[in-house]
Amino acid sequence: MRIDPNYSKEFEYIARAYEQAGGKTDSLLSKDMVSIIISGDKVLGKNSIEGVKIDYKTEGTSLKLWMSIADNVKILKPVHMCVGFLEKYGEQNLEYYFDIGSNSEVSFLSHCSFPNAQKIKHSMVSHILARSGSKVGYEDVHFHNEEGWVDLNTDYLAEVGTGSSYSTRFRLTKTRVGSMKVLMSVDLAEDAKAFLETKVWARKDDKVDINEIVNLNGKGASGIAKTYVIAQDESQAKVVNEAYGNAPYSKGHIECTEIVKGNGVEVSTIPILKVKNELAELTHEASVGRINALQLETLMAKGLTEEEATELIIRGFLT
Repeated sequence: MRIDPNYSKEFEYIARAYEQAGGKTDSLLSKDMVSIIISGDKVLGKNSIEGVKIDYKTEGTSLKLWMSIADNVKILKPVHMCVGFLEKYGEQNLEYYFDIGSNSEVSFLSHCSFPNAQKIKHSMVSHILARSGSKVGYEDVHFHNEEGWVDLNTDYLAEVGTGSSYSTRFRLTKTRVGSMKVLMSVDLAEDAKAFLETKVWARKDDKVDINEIVNLNGKGASGIAKTYVIAQDESQAKVVNEAYGNAPYSKGHIECTEIVKGNGVEVSTIPILKVKNELAELTHEASVGRINALQLETLMAKGLTEEEATELIIRGFLT
């Protein structure tokens, strides 16, 4: 990968933030991997391989990026996306379009970092088209600022073709949230499969709004949507998980687990199941409760303080 000399200093800061979020800078610079480095509304660098095409353009304060993968292409190493915003104030608007060819395989690993944020807005919309017989994975890990405020809006919109499989995972567990709205929505064709998962740790006065939607449109389609939220202090969390059985022999399952700690917490979980075909099958599980008292007592008996034991349980839950 070649970094524009004008952006070399900015790349150093972005790379440092990327590593804080759990990424590996070496992966960004490897010539045998697909990788993209984004700072604000600029692409600092990108690398591609045979069968993969990447285009982008800036419109005002927004960056649009297109990636297409040809048919029958199997990308062995994850596509690394390093996304950052280094300013204290401002906004970042991103829109991605991913077109995955038939019978192709790819996994995306995205790390989004806002290390200096005092008050910023980050908006991202990801459109994924997984054509027939393809396998697609998308993991998005966020790293915010403990003292500042991030207003986060992210949408993951996927159309999954016949016989394809798709998964998307969102993580915001290492730093406080700020305010976040996450939408995951997937449309599944015949015999397509999907797995959606969100894990968030809300603290202080964080506000969390999560909506996961599984549309089972094709015969034999199956989908699972899971959400895990830790809410403590005076944080608020609202989770809505939806599944729609629109086709025969389709199966969907939604699940939400929320653990609360603190008298000022406000949480809710709403499951929505709708069957439009008598041969569809939908299930759900939901639970809201406090940290397991027996686990807490066991760890404290081994010498941990209550705070240390609580954090260990939480981190295990969110792993």
